[in-house]
Amino acid sequence: MTTKQKRLDELKQRILADKVCPELAKTATQLVFGEGPASAKIVFIGEAPGKKEDELGKPFVGAAGKFLNDMLEMIELSREDIYITNIVKYRPPNNRDPFPEEKTVFLPYLLKQLEIIQPLLVVTLGRHSLNCFLPELSISAVHGQPKRTKVVGKGLKSETLVILPLFHPAAALYNGGMRQTLIDDFAKIPAILKRIQES
Repeated sequence: MTTKQKRLDELKQRILADKVCPELAKTATQLVFGEGPASAKIVFIGEAPGKKEDELGKPFVGAAGKFLNDMLEMIELSREDIYITNIVKYRPPNNRDPFPEEKTVFLPYLLKQLEIIQPLLVVTLGRHSLNCFLPELSISAVHGQPKRTKVVGKGLKSETLVILPLFHPAAALYNGGMRQTLIDDFAKIPAILKRIQES
């Protein structure tokens, strides 16, 4: 086991020990911490686990997850190449949106995950995830456009993160037009990654 993986495992245990969001924990089956290699260059961040994720303890395993896998395949990546997680690590009852205070209390743990993994690119899926890092931006205005943001004093080696805001795959399942937009935005990932690596 790598040191990074060990640190991620310890962070997962700390969330349980700290009893983060006990009300949510009570209604959820289990903590859905995140999945993927600890040395991933890309981290995808959604908002919160859904029913299927809650049952299996893995992020993005329902219909939206299947669509995500298809899009990864289009850019010649697989789930084994990326790390994927959510802001909130417990399923909110009836898949409601996470409350602001739930996101706030989970945010330090998410930033710690990023600090351990040290990704080159953070892909936010949906507005909740985007607004954790860039609260003033609207997803419909900035989707598919990489943004550099400062995450100061959070222990990240690099003070700036490159964020790529994308629509949430779940939204695209119900809206055909958005589906193509998401596929087009997704197709930009390899070039963005290449640019970051060369800079």
